[in-house]
Amino acid sequence: MEETRDFAVADSTTDAAVAGSAADVATSDSATNAAAGLAANATAGLAADSKVNPGSGQDRIFTVGELEEALLTLLPASHAESWDRTGVLVGDRDQEVTGVLVALDPTVAAIRAAVNLGCNVVLTHHPAFLDPPAFFGPLAPENPEAGSVVYEAVAAGVALMNFHTALDVSPRAQQVLPGALDLSLQGILEVTGTEPLRGYGQISQAPEGMTLGDLAKRAASALGGNPRVWGDPAMVAGRVVTATGASSDLTDLCLQAGVDCLVAGEVKYHAALSAANRGLGIIELGHDISELPLCEVLLSCLADLGFPQSLTHHFSQHSNWR
Repeated sequence: MEETRDFAVADSTTDAAVAGSAADVATSDSATNAAAGLAANATAGLAADSKVNPGSGQDRIFTVGELEEALLTLLPASHAESWDRTGVLVGDRDQEVTGVLVALDPTVAAIRAAVNLGCNVVLTHHPAFLDPPAFFGPLAPENPEAGSVVYEAVAAGVALMNFHTALDVSPRAQQVLPGALDLSLQGILEVTGTEPLRGYGQISQAPEGMTLGDLAKRAASALGGNPRVWGDPAMVAGRVVTATGASSDLTDLCLQAGVDCLVAGEVKYHAALSAANRGLGIIELGHDISELPLCEVLLSCLADLGFPQSLTHHFSQHSNWR
């Protein structure tokens, strides 16, 4: 289940069901206090980002290509992993942007909601695909979902643009999980490049006396979902590393760095089992639960570039699983 703010849309929604009133959808300027707090935390790393050029406060009109180019100054493709896809994946770069819908994942439902809202850009964290699908066609059980997403976008004239690992490692993203969990960022576990706040895994210190179980409860309260806990819930949380998304590669680095607890989107079973048996407490939030707050970072990027808030919409995907 996915939804724009105050506007529920299921992945199986038909075009008719999506054609609700755009007036029921809250734009980014009416975010909840909690979401605004995450956006504030996201922009707290701006001083460490030498490429940030905040907007003048004047609304700007962009083409798809100009918006991509502007976002790349904040989230450079050169910072992304070599296997990743960054920027425009589908669309006409010369087309004027009529609106942007921000979501975690590009789905058929997200594209249909964008069309209903008058948006011709869907800006996401995840790309529609890494390896090109074998077939492009309508959404159907026998067709690859990624091919259906591209088919829907092309048919609707909607550009798909994403910032994946370039966003993951950005200074803008480093405050997201520590901020949500009320932890103070102290450093980065795996620094990539020359900036001290660019990389994977945010190092923090849990409050004195906080246990692994306490931290899991705080995570559930702050982010939702039902975290999976590896280790003794009574163990001291101590030195904590937070990381969005898939984080199996960080378990050995955590143990080498004397980290007590890893709070991550997901860790592969055998990696988690091995690390837990060696004393690392692990809290798995769920891949999407850990990364949904990154949408607020993308929204803050658009605002900093001077993109009109009235043309910006957030498509929530909080209810994909329970």
